[in-house]
This record gives sequence, C-alpha cells and structure tokens, in this order.
Amino acid sequence: MKIIERYITRELLIPFTVVIIILAALFSSFSSARFLSAAVTESLGIAAMLKLILLRTLIALEVLMPIALYVAIVMGLGRLHRDQEINVLRSAGVSDNRIIYAVLIVAIPVGIISGVLSIFVRPWAYEESYILNAQAEAELNMDRFQAGRFYGSEGSGRVIYLQTKDSTGKEMKNVFHYIRKKDSSEIIVAKEAHPQEPAAGQRPQINLLDGATYRLMHSETRDMVVRFEKLVYFTDSGNVLDYKRKAATTMVLQKSDQPRDIAEFQWRLSRPIATILLALIAIPFSRASPRQDKGEKTYYVAALVFAIYYILNGLAQTWVEQGAIGRVPGVWWLYVLMSMVAFSLLSPGFWRKLFRRQ
Repeated sequence: MKIIERYITRELLIPFTVVIIILAALFSSFSSARFLSAAVTESLGIAAMLKLILLRTLIALEVLMPIALYVAIVMGLGRLHRDQEINVLRSAGVSDNRIIYAVLIVAIPVGIISGVLSIFVRPWAYEESYILNAQAEAELNMDRFQAGRFYGSEGSGRVIYLQTKDSTGKEMKNVFHYIRKKDSSEIIVAKEAHPQEPAAGQRPQINLLDGATYRLMHSETRDMVVRFEKLVYFTDSGNVLDYKRKAATTMVLQKSDQPRDIAEFQWRLSRPIATILLALIAIPFSRASPRQDKGEKTYYVAALVFAIYYILNGLAQTWVEQGAIGRVPGVWWLYVLMSMVAFSLLSPGFWRKLFRRQ
C-alpha cells in the first residue's frame, strides 16, 4: 500500500472505530435498560443477561458497521476537503480514482466482516438468545426465584410467587403458580415445594405438598378443583426450540421456498454489498468547500440519502416476506439502484450540476 492510500485509510479508520464503538455502546445501553425494565436479571441472572446483551450487540453489528463506515467516510474525507489536503493531493497528481481505491481498501474488509457476521454469526447469536429466552420462561425453575416476589412471563402466560425460601433453595413454602392456556386457566397452590434433581434423561421436577389445583374453563361454566397431598410437577427444561428462521443456518434458508425464508436469506447475503455501495455513495458527500462548516447542506443531503436507503431497505425485505416480489428480483433491485446512484454521484459532472454554487 502506498503512502497516500495508507494516509487516507488511516483518516477513515479512526472515525470508523470511534463511531462503531459509540453505536455499539449506545445499543448495549439501550438493551440493558430494556432487559432491566423487563426484570430479565431476576429471571436469568446477571451473567446470563450480560451474555444476552452481547449476543444482541453482535446481531446489531451487521447493521451498525455500514452506518459507522458511511459516517466515517463523510467525516474523514470531509476533513481532508476542509483542510484543503485533497486539493494538495490532486495538485501532486493524485486522481479521484486513487481516493476511491483508498476508500475501497477500508470498505471491502468491513463489508466482508459484515457479511461474516450476517451469514454465520447472526444465526448462532439468535439461537443462543432464543435458548436464553426459553430458559427465562421455563416452568417453575425455582433456582432463580427469590421469595416474596411475583415473576411473570408474557410469552408463556405464567405468574409464580414464593412466600418463603430457605438458604439452600431446597425448601419453599406457600407456592402460587398461574398458567394461562388456550381454553382454560390453571392455578396451583401448595404449602410446600421441594425441587428434585432429575435422573439421567429425565426432565426436572418439583414435589408440591398439601395443595390444590384450580382449573378455570373459558368456554364452560363448570370449573374443576383437585386437592392433593403430593403432586409431582415436571418442568420444562427450556432447551427445545421451535423453528425460527433468524436462527436457521444460511444453508437451510437457501433451500427453502417460503417467502420469509427467502427474505432472510437475501438479507444476509446483501450485507457486504450494501456496506460497499454505501461507502461509495458517501464519497461525494464529503466534498465540502474549505469555507463550509460541518453543518452545511452536503451533510444534510448525506443524512437524507441514508434515510431513504434505510426506508427502501425495509420495504424491499417486507415485499419479499409478503410475497409481493419473488425470489427474483427479490431485494436485489435496491442494490442495482444503489449502484446506479453511486456511479452517478461519483461522476464529477453530476456533482457540479447538483451542488454548483450560486
């Protein structure tokens, strides 16, 4: 790599690193606040919640990296234009093609990393997060419950309460368990509860003593009450997951003919292309005059162009999911359009016509 390309790439990598760290930190903070408000810490524990935040951040990186690169190019090359360093380079015989080449030196590796995150890391991270969520909604997993608090899960329709619990976690008193089912609601109350270690290959179970089961029917007027001295309640281990396309491998999605699977598959493959094309589109918006401030119209236009891309990107995926557009052209029409916009903006004649000073 020549010294000019090395200098330009450094000017791009510094803001890119700063922006991606800021975006990742903001996203992690938002996820933390969301999980804390939903009492995920009490359901899973701090370690599991931190793992869930890390997984969500890894998933978000495939979107955050193109944004960070777009902003970094506008900022980095914009500074070179304002300080007239680009003019000095041009007077030394450095062409616009070499500047574009320097941008691609950064954009292509970032695009490849984004593609790896999307194609391989994304499904793994979703699978792990689904497992953690399933564990959070597992039935009567008493180990993580504290006495004197209600625990509810909107997804499973459960409410659990323990009045007292000893220090070993092996004995609980005055247990309340509510579960909402399709055609009924079930309430279990017991004076005592004792978790029992499962044998190999068996599901975890809890022994409930001296209690009653109330089944409230939604469609009939006759309810049921069953009293018991001992009830063995088998709990859900939370490890069985239904098919979820976001956690499916890319190879599985490739063989599917379902519109939603096709949309997910094409989304993953499009991340490297989107990253590189956004980098090329960002180059013209960095061409600020030395007398222009940071808030001049080119930066506003750059933000507007990215907003339009973001909206069209969502529409393209939604249309494929709904079957309005088939596998071909799928979401690829958007990237054909982006290619045309990128090559048009990189044309000096087009730029002069669009931003000619009055």
